[in-house]
Amino acid sequence: MSFWSVVEMYVVKLRPAILEWRRHKCIAGNIVSANPPNVLFIITDQQRADHVGFMGNSVVRTPNLDALAAGGMVFENAWVANPVCMPNRCSIMTGRMPTAHGVIFNDRTLDWGANTFVRRFHAQGYRTGLIGKSHLQHGMSKNSVVPFRGTGASRDAYPPGWDQIEDYERYLQEVPPGPESFYGFEHIELSIDHGARATGHHLQWALQKGADRDLMLADYSAAAPGRHRAEEWWQIYQPEYAEEFHSTRFVTERTVNFINQAATDKRPWLAWCSFPDPHHPMTPPGDWFFRHRPQDMVLPESRRDELADAPEHLRLFSAVHPDRQRDWVTPCGYGDDNLLRRAIAATYGMIEMIDDGVGQIFAALDAAGELDNTIVVFTSDHGDMMGDHSLFLKGFMHYRGTLQVPMVVKAPGAAAGRSQALASSVDLGPTLMELCGVAAYDGIQGRSLVPLLQEPGAAVRDWVLIEDDIATITAQLTPIPAKTRTLITPTHRYTRNTKGEQQLFDLVADADEMHDLQRRDESLRQRHVELLADALIAVDDAARGAPVTASL
Repeated sequence: MSFWSVVEMYVVKLRPAILEWRRHKCIAGNIVSANPPNVLFIITDQQRADHVGFMGNSVVRTPNLDALAAGGMVFENAWVANPVCMPNRCSIMTGRMPTAHGVIFNDRTLDWGANTFVRRFHAQGYRTGLIGKSHLQHGMSKNSVVPFRGTGASRDAYPPGWDQIEDYERYLQEVPPGPESFYGFEHIELSIDHGARATGHHLQWALQKGADRDLMLADYSAAAPGRHRAEEWWQIYQPEYAEEFHSTRFVTERTVNFINQAATDKRPWLAWCSFPDPHHPMTPPGDWFFRHRPQDMVLPESRRDELADAPEHLRLFSAVHPDRQRDWVTPCGYGDDNLLRRAIAATYGMIEMIDDGVGQIFAALDAAGELDNTIVVFTSDHGDMMGDHSLFLKGFMHYRGTLQVPMVVKAPGAAAGRSQALASSVDLGPTLMELCGVAAYDGIQGRSLVPLLQEPGAAVRDWVLIEDDIATITAQLTPIPAKTRTLITPTHRYTRNTKGEQQLFDLVADADEMHDLQRRDESLRQRHVELLADALIAVDDAARGAPVTASL
């Protein structure tokens, strides 16, 4: 019998025993507990890494998130797998890169059969719930992308309607029946839209509380009802409805309700608490709109960057004033200093409202006696340029503002601290599975961060790869490169796209990314070309289409 035959024989024999042991153990740091912990995953939308107090921002007030950070592990060097909503959210869910799970842009839906870390938790007996923004399906973004033209590359093998669960039209009159499982979530309550607009379960929740339907269905245009609208850009205004109807209140209240119901169950639970803010439109409701005076906002020095050596599409973006966007989500320039001050002030108001909601959720956890047995994760799906390098919003702009995100993991028994080690959005699912003894699955490309919870000075990766693709039709009709790849190392960022354009920055010596080194240091550039090639080979997926032995 060959060596590998012997290895395979023992693996087959030991596998059931190993899985049974993992089902009853939770590893957190050096602590082994027979009581499986709950998981509270808090995620915001379009929040920069430096738009929270614990990452050094002295203007925005986030006491509850700061308290979480003080008791958990802060990953100060955390980066996205993709700087756009759907691709990175799907990467968090699957632990796989966009080119592996297939959602490379906001114009397609995560495969209905895709494995996710939530599916594995549910299979392990966890009660699972998604409250707020999902964006695993492109229902909310279907009207904001260049429409696909032609016949698809493959046939749709799933039942009709599987990819329409996030279509806002389904929720305009009533809440329809949900699927038995939504990528592993047995319970979903969706807040589908952004800003002052409310659809999904959120709409029906607000209407039951007495909200005005017309105000809740605010259009994404200058005609949207609102107060104190900024003269410079229609997307900054105060909604005309009361703050009690806003998405942040919906996500807070319904997450608390999920926790309270789950506390009466004998099962451990996993809650995906997903706030649609602080994504634009920038519409903090009520007094949250006045939390900060625009004239007090500090503006980034790099807003005057002329982008002389930058890719062509970035210079084109910077020349577009926000009030001349192609539609409400497209990247653009920051406009002017007055607009930028108003945008930052409104964004801080949204973030502080979220922080208030997080405090309410923590209080509910404490009251339910679940606080000490709950793993808490906080992160965002991507950032926002917010004036950096004369740019605004997100997408196809590979600077720190969109690529770096806040990230905290607080686990029972694990020490608090701060880690400078590289971390990626794809690492969060594998981390939670290891912490809770949940068996992983084929194709995971993320790395568990558990070693960093034990030793913040350790490292689990030498680089973070960031992908950014658009559909062929979009690349043909716009100046945006079809594919962009960025490699983050502990010291540098190297970016290259399909037009052959490159950027290379020293993130330590030049944190603002103002001095492009690609033409100044050829040996350094060549070294990063080689590192990028190695990274691309490493993430080349070999899992899709592989034989499986059991259903999800």
